[in-house]
Amino acid sequence: MRDLSRRNLLKASAAVGAGAVVAPGLMAGGTPGIAADGSGVGVDGPDSAVDGSGAPLGARHPKAKLTGRIVRPQNPGYPSASLGWDELFVHYPLVIVFAQETQDVVNALTWARQNNVALRVRSGRHSLEGWSNVDNGIVIDVSELKGAHIDPAARIARVGAGLNQLEAVTTLGEYDLAATTGTEGSVGLSGATLGGGFGFLTRYLGMACDNLVGAEIVVASGADGAEVLQVDPWKHSDLLWALRGAGNGNFGIVTSLTYKVAPLKRVAYVQATWEGLGDLYRVFDTWQRFAPFADPRLGTQVEVHKSQILFFGVLAEGSEAEARHLLEPLLSIGRPEVTVQIGGWGDVYAGFQIPTEDEPANWKFFSQFVQEPFPRRAISVIGSFLADAPSEDSNYFTQAFGTGMQRREPFGGTAFPHRDSLFYGEPGIGWGTRGEPDSGDALTARAQTWIAEFSQALRPYVDGAYVNVPNIGMAEWEKAYWGHNFARLRKIKAKYDPHNVFQYEQSVPPATC
Repeated sequence: MRDLSRRNLLKASAAVGAGAVVAPGLMAGGTPGIAADGSGVGVDGPDSAVDGSGAPLGARHPKAKLTGRIVRPQNPGYPSASLGWDELFVHYPLVIVFAQETQDVVNALTWARQNNVALRVRSGRHSLEGWSNVDNGIVIDVSELKGAHIDPAARIARVGAGLNQLEAVTTLGEYDLAATTGTEGSVGLSGATLGGGFGFLTRYLGMACDNLVGAEIVVASGADGAEVLQVDPWKHSDLLWALRGAGNGNFGIVTSLTYKVAPLKRVAYVQATWEGLGDLYRVFDTWQRFAPFADPRLGTQVEVHKSQILFFGVLAEGSEAEARHLLEPLLSIGRPEVTVQIGGWGDVYAGFQIPTEDEPANWKFFSQFVQEPFPRRAISVIGSFLADAPSEDSNYFTQAFGTGMQRREPFGGTAFPHRDSLFYGEPGIGWGTRGEPDSGDALTARAQTWIAEFSQALRPYVDGAYVNVPNIGMAEWEKAYWGHNFARLRKIKAKYDPHNVFQYEQSVPPATC
C-alpha cells in the first residue's frame, strides 16, 4: 500500500534539509532583470519585440541544468512523488523537480523549454482533474517552498508558495492574524488563492485573492528561458490582476505570495446535524434566505449527505450566545444536534480537518454559482439525488456569499467574476480506498454518471463555474469561469506568455492564438 499521509510527505520534505523549507526571495530587495521603472504595466500587450518581462522574444539563454530535489521514475520515491490527492487521475512524468529556491524553478522552466518537454506546475496536488501532472513531461513542484515572514505591525505576510492552507492558518494564528482560505487544510494555499479562494472568512475579509497584494513569479522569457518578476499593484499590475482569480498555471510559476492580513483573536464555530433528509427543504430554504444577508462576520456552509444534513458556521470575534442568536432561525428547525466551540481561529481550523489518509481515493465535483434562491423543485432535486447516491461520501456542498465583503474588489481589481453570487454550490462524490490502486474501479462509471446527471439537473438554477473546481467537457468554460474578463486575460497571456508555454486542457490561450 502506498503511504499517502500528508504529514509523512511534509516530514519527507523537511528531511531534505534546511533549504527545503525556506521560501525564495523573502528577504531579497529585488530581482535582477526587472526594469526599475516597472515597465510592462498595462494590458495593451507588449512591444512586438519583447515579452512581458522585457526580454527580446528571440533571445536565447544559456543551457540549463535541473537543480533542486529531483525525482525520476527509477528513484524509490517516484510512486508517492508522482501521485496526486485525487487518485482517479494517475500520470507518469519524466521528472519531478521539487524546488528548494526560486532559481530551481528558473532552471526547470528553462530546461523544459530548451528540451521541448511538456510541463505542469504543482503545489498542493489537489488539481481536481489531474492537470498539475503530465505523462512524459516535467512537473515543477513548489510544495517545499515553505518559508514565512510575518510583519504583525504592518499586517503583511509573505509566504512561500508551498504552504498548504492549514500551515498558513496555523502560522498566522500564532500572531492572532488571519486571511481568507478554503476549508480543506491539505489544499495548497497558492492554488486556492490564485483561483479566487473562499471559505468561512469570505464574507468577513473578502476573497483570498482580494488579500493578495504581491507575488514572486517565474515567467517564460525570450525564446527558451525564464525570468523572475516581482509583482504588486504598481509593478506588473496587469499580471497581479490576472493572478487574482486566473493564476493557476496560466502565466507562470508563483514562488511566493504576499498578503494583507487582519486581526482575528477568536471565533465561534457552530456545527449542527439533522439526521435523515426529512428537514431538507426547511433547512436549506431558511439558510439560503438568511445566511447570505446576515452579519458579515458570519460565514456558513451547508452539506447535504445521503443520510444527514450538516451545517457549519464561523462567527469572527463572536461569542456562543451571539452565534446562537444569529443562527436561531436555522437551529430552531427540527431537532438538530448542535455543538459550539470558542477559540483561536488556528486551533478551531485545525480541529475540523480530516486526515488525508482517511478520505476516499477518488473524487469528482461540479462547481456552480447561484444568483437567486433555489425554488422547492431545485431543493427536491438535491434530496432525490442524495437519497440515491452511490456512496456515503456523496454530498451537495454550499458556501454563502451574499452581502459580505467579497462584493468589494481590492485596489487594482481581480479576474474573479462571481462576487455577487448568493452562494456557491457543488455536487461531489468520493469513492474507493486511498492507497489501494484500482479499489474504486467497480463504482467509477456509476459515480461519474450520477454526478454528471445531478449537475445537469441543477443547470436551470445555476450560473457560472469555479476554476478551482473545473468542469471538464463544459461548453463555454471560459465564460463560466471568468465571464467578461476572459478577453483581458488573453491579452495579458499574450504579453507574459506569448509562446503559450503554460498550457493545459482549460488554460487561457494568448490573444494571438
